[in-house]
Amino acid sequence: MVELILDLLGYTSDKDLSELTVVEPACGAGAFLGVIASRISASCRARGRPITDAAGALRAFDLLDRNVALSRRLVEQELYADGWGRKDARQVATGWVKPGDYLLQPDSAHLADIVVGNPPYIRLEDVPSERMDAYRNSCSTMGGRADIYIGFYEVALRSLKPGGQLGFICADRWMRNQYGRKLRQLVTRRFSMDLSLVMHDVDAFQDQVSAYPAITVISRREQGGAVAADTTRAFGEAQSREFLSWYQGGSPEPITTNALQAARLPHWFPQEDSWPSASPARLAVLEDLSERFGLLEDETTGTRVGIGIATGADKVFITDDEKLVEEDRLLPMAMVRDTTSGTIHWNGSYLVNPWNTQGDLVDLTRYPLLAAYFRKHGGALRKRYVAVKQPERWYKTIDKVDHRLTARPKLLFPDMKLTIHPVIDEGGLYPHHNLYFIVSDVWDMRVLGGLLLSKVAGAFVEAYAVKMRGGTLRFQAQYLRKIRVPDPATIRESDRAALADAFDKRDVKAATEAALRVYGLTELPD
Repeated sequence: MVELILDLLGYTSDKDLSELTVVEPACGAGAFLGVIASRISASCRARGRPITDAAGALRAFDLLDRNVALSRRLVEQELYADGWGRKDARQVATGWVKPGDYLLQPDSAHLADIVVGNPPYIRLEDVPSERMDAYRNSCSTMGGRADIYIGFYEVALRSLKPGGQLGFICADRWMRNQYGRKLRQLVTRRFSMDLSLVMHDVDAFQDQVSAYPAITVISRREQGGAVAADTTRAFGEAQSREFLSWYQGGSPEPITTNALQAARLPHWFPQEDSWPSASPARLAVLEDLSERFGLLEDETTGTRVGIGIATGADKVFITDDEKLVEEDRLLPMAMVRDTTSGTIHWNGSYLVNPWNTQGDLVDLTRYPLLAAYFRKHGGALRKRYVAVKQPERWYKTIDKVDHRLTARPKLLFPDMKLTIHPVIDEGGLYPHHNLYFIVSDVWDMRVLGGLLLSKVAGAFVEAYAVKMRGGTLRFQAQYLRKIRVPDPATIRESDRAALADAFDKRDVKAATEAALRVYGLTELPD
């Protein structure tokens, strides 16, 4: 692993390594340092330079004195075995490896051409409070329940000289979870994400650990092309050499073996609050579609993604009793169970509606049945946070009713489903908060429904969405908004008809075939 990471960074002995500065921020027992020392030594030998010329070529830190001692001894022995004098080897090793907290070093100690290593994976709440506060003050990306390695990424990235590179083997959770959001934003805005080599099934460490590791290479430059790669248990030394040859060779063709999948992307995913998770081949397709097509939610087509109404007290506000209150205070509601078959089968649920068409709460004195009903449940309604905050508006729902939405044709999506499941409401129902909806001023809802029924659209959600137990996906607005779609005016009439027909028949295969034509794809890789 160490040899591979250094090779990926181009840190090889054919270069004058005494002129570069490499930093190892948490050296431990010296897994990286032994190889780095060997390469610096070979570089100096090839140029006829004494090892002392490389006194500033490496800086390594560790909090634990025993690790500092182990690493110094390892480096000294490596240099001595390579033929350097014991005194020079000891002097250089002592200068290279220092005790200290990398996250709290002055900025002057950090400037680097390369930062490489395996940062510690420790929850921030497990750090003593004073040190935790110091870390948070030093590292702006360490928000929420961040792990320590987030700070190592930030400090390392800040330290890179122009063109400098970071190469870490570390947990890849930061690429997708909430506590990594600020770090993702930092990378997207100021750096180039060059490589993500996922190694979840590889024994990448000396000890067995469950850390979801990935090798990540990030450069201080404008975002260029990127590589996404994934490995299996069969990935070993021979396979790492094969991958390195492909990576450095620049072949545009993806590589697929029993040990490895890798693909080149035109660039990494820009302006993303979350990065997708999929096979390298599928990531390459999604990135290509992201370059060629616009987002589903689009002002020019009046296409909008939203969520149904949240009440804060469904047991009070939702009823199937059509005589419960005044007739015009009952708003027919679409519930998840109404969408199960793929077409709307309304089960007779209503919202007990406190809103008028102008968006104001109704005057309860004008609605005696409604007033009596709300008073009957006043205790429950007044306990809600929204009512405590505005006691004079105690009978409001959390969200307002937008009465224009009721009559509009809309696609409805249950929040949790194994696969994407658009269902059309031609108008007349208002969605519950467990349903997400899409409305548009331009799209034919059946054509759009066919496109969204396809596996192409589903691939976007699968790549971004939170996956629940059993593979259930969350089809929330934030994930639906990731879907890329063509301009509806550019879709040929034959494809429009095919998409609409596939939607009506709930034929995912036919919808996918039509979608592939529309997107200009020959296939959708697994």
